[in-house]
Amino acid sequence: MSHYNTVFHELLKLVPRHEFESVVFRHQGDYRVRKMNCWNHFATLLYAQISGKDSLRDIEVGINAQPEKLYHLGMKEIRRSTLSDANNNRPCEIYEEIFEKTLGRVYQITTKHKFKFSNPLFTLDATTIDLCLEVFPWAKFRKTKGAVKLHTLFDHSGYFPSVVVMTDGKTHDSKLAQELSADTFQADSIFLVDKAYICFKWLSGLTSRGCYFVTRAKDNMKYASIGQHNQPQSEKGLLADKIIRLTGFYTSQKYPDQLRLVIYKDRETGKVYEFLTNNFTLSPFTIAKLYKERWQVELFYKWIKQNLKIKSFFGTSKNAVLSQIWSAMVYYLLLCYIKFQSRYKNSLLYLSRIIRETLMERVGLIDLLKLKVENLARIKNTIQLCLQF
Repeated sequence: MSHYNTVFHELLKLVPRHEFESVVFRHQGDYRVRKMNCWNHFATLLYAQISGKDSLRDIEVGINAQPEKLYHLGMKEIRRSTLSDANNNRPCEIYEEIFEKTLGRVYQITTKHKFKFSNPLFTLDATTIDLCLEVFPWAKFRKTKGAVKLHTLFDHSGYFPSVVVMTDGKTHDSKLAQELSADTFQADSIFLVDKAYICFKWLSGLTSRGCYFVTRAKDNMKYASIGQHNQPQSEKGLLADKIIRLTGFYTSQKYPDQLRLVIYKDRETGKVYEFLTNNFTLSPFTIAKLYKERWQVELFYKWIKQNLKIKSFFGTSKNAVLSQIWSAMVYYLLLCYIKFQSRYKNSLLYLSRIIRETLMERVGLIDLLKLKVENLARIKNTIQLCLQF
């Protein structure tokens, strides 16, 4: 018999049980619960995320097919009716808090972003998860369409979400940004946002907190040029680097300070971009590269939608949907934690696929990270495999 527990067991160990139980106690998650406690529920949701299960019956069969391994996981056999009740009634705030605690451990070992400056770099953005309004009547978005919106403050030092807020689909991006607490925006940080976040009152608040922003100027923005910040270098794509002041009646009152307008032409596509920022230190080419870096959050949204279960749901209640999304976010952070801690060279996608294929096998996580694709069949063919260093 191998001395290893399963890969799933080692993943669950990355979520300290005492911390989890303290969160459950605070939310009274196990109050009058007889069959499926919060740990069993969380492990089941995580199992469904990793293995890509499509339904409650699929989850039930997958877990109950391996009863000899459930004891070490702190789990019991489940029934889909019990899981459905837990999805509807177990407070989703429990898993939101587990996400925040996991995030704290990821921050301790995160890498640095690729730019030379030392300022923290974030992107604030949102994505919509479409839902059927007839099935999810609480998620009103449009007349015949339902949705929830996932707002993310994306940290470029490691490419993971540092703040996640879920709202209904009607909540505008800029409104949510204004509702975020002041602690979210650290002084000296640089925030990348698109045009949807252009609210000059909010941008002025960022400036007063000592933060910087980079965004694209709207076509109808009224301004007056005060002077030239840098000389144009058309051979490198820089058409203008101006110091400006807003002249619109309302915008000038909301943002009375000076701004910087960088006009840059992409030599590959020939498209002209106008970048608006309150940072007068970085070079204009760095400003252009910073906005291009904002695309990483779009790649993050694409990744989680393609590789995690956040587009189809195991329950129709709001609590069930949010619990499933929070468990997906926790799993993403666990993948980041493993990658940073072990200095794993392959991609998160490769890591997630290896874990999915060996989830219930008895193999050490460290050995799994050294595993090559051609050796994967050996693990799938023998449960008692013990890799050697």
